[in-house]
Amino acid sequence: TVESTCRGKKRGRIVRISTIVGARPQFVKAATVSRAIQTHNQICPDALIKEIFIHTGQHFDDNMSRVFFDELELPNTDYHLGIGGGSHGQNTGRMIEALEGVLLQEKPDLVMVYGDTDSTLAGALAAVKLHIPVAHVEAAACVRSTERCPKRLTGWFQTMLQTSFLHPLRRQ
Repeated sequence: TVESTCRGKKRGRIVRISTIVGARPQFVKAATVSRAIQTHNQICPDALIKEIFIHTGQHFDDNMSRVFFDELELPNTDYHLGIGGGSHGQNTGRMIEALEGVLLQEKPDLVMVYGDTDSTLAGALAAVKLHIPVAHVEAAACVRSTERCPKRLTGWFQTMLQTSFLHPLRRQ
């Protein structure tokens, strides 16, 4: 029942979650979470979740970005930072700076990041520096290898920063 689903939720308080994405795999994962948030808000209108959708611009080509927003029915972005095309260091640094400004303005209760990209690392680091809890979807799934490529290092650093570990379960 609706009553049992919403039981224990703080009524009248809106929880603010900043979703940070920037690359194709993140769009797919974020679509599932965004739909769950929309369903929650329909079932529990007295305990709403406000999703603030932030796209860093890491994947900026329409075939790597816009097409996923359209086909997966992702929410329109509240912020599109337009950061892409540079080196890993350039992009990550610029993302941290831009995300810090957005997070200071929006004051979310939680930052949600996905996978092991530059956007993931930048979002987590910006949030941690501002003392905002971080939830990481696909936590630790990306750090099993010991190879030292940028993607693996990003995943390793991300694991060190997160507050909540949200790992997908394997079905037997």
